[in-house]
Amino acid sequence: MKNLVKRTLTGVLYVALIVGAVMLGGWWFVVLFALFTLLAVNEFANITNAAAGGENVITLITDMAGALILFGGITLVNLPLLTPHTSAVLGGTFLAVYLLYLVIRPVIQLYSHEGSPLANLAYSYMGQIYIALPLGLMSMYNTLPDGRALLLAMFVMIWLSDTGAFCVGSLMGRHKLFSRISPAKTWEGFAGGAVFVVVSAVVMKYCFGQWFTETSLATLCGMGLTVAVFATWGDLVESLIKRTLGVKDSGNILPGHGGILDRIDSLLLVIPASLIYLVILRIFA
Repeated sequence: MKNLVKRTLTGVLYVALIVGAVMLGGWWFVVLFALFTLLAVNEFANITNAAAGGENVITLITDMAGALILFGGITLVNLPLLTPHTSAVLGGTFLAVYLLYLVIRPVIQLYSHEGSPLANLAYSYMGQIYIALPLGLMSMYNTLPDGRALLLAMFVMIWLSDTGAFCVGSLMGRHKLFSRISPAKTWEGFAGGAVFVVVSAVVMKYCFGQWFTETSLATLCGMGLTVAVFATWGDLVESLIKRTLGVKDSGNILPGHGGILDRIDSLLLVIPASLIYLVILRIFA
């Protein structure tokens, strides 16, 4: 019971922080997700370095700095945090500096005495692509019509997909979705999550239509199905990583929930997938 209360309180705080950051936008958004980027890259580095022969503090700091620069560069380009010209110049500068990270990181590996230098280098680059890049790309939502509302809708859909999958899967799950990686997931649970997000799309359009003036119901429903599919895959990908590395949770910073990476695993695939979906619709509209 005590663990359930702790898990619930942590979940409520986590959701409140994300909703607040998305609604307030600007630097609130940047600070929260920059923090998520740093924490997730740190967790990823910790679990992968442990499997690859030990943690190197220098490479860890370098990877976290690279992730923050990549996130900041993409975000500055897409968010009018300063004047448009200043944001563009700073964003371009950040991305240029990121090229320096890509050059320096393998050179640092030459002087490292880790047990598996190639694996550590590969894990470093994977952390940048898997975590920092999609979290940075999330700022692109702000360049789309109804962008802030769609971004908040994306988070709500992820949470409802997870909730629907758990509820329906627990009640009537019989057919395993991916037993090799996640024995608890079922096709019935996936279908339940998909129904939850499509229903939420209808509710958003008809109850909060003032936020989605340029987004049709069909677009929202299609986005919901995209979220349901890629949220499931995102969760499975992190399960694959943890199963391969022999760890249960990526960290313990969130009481009752594990690490930040455990909470944003679905998000990391949903962001690029949903952006591709929305941008393609905008191009061919």
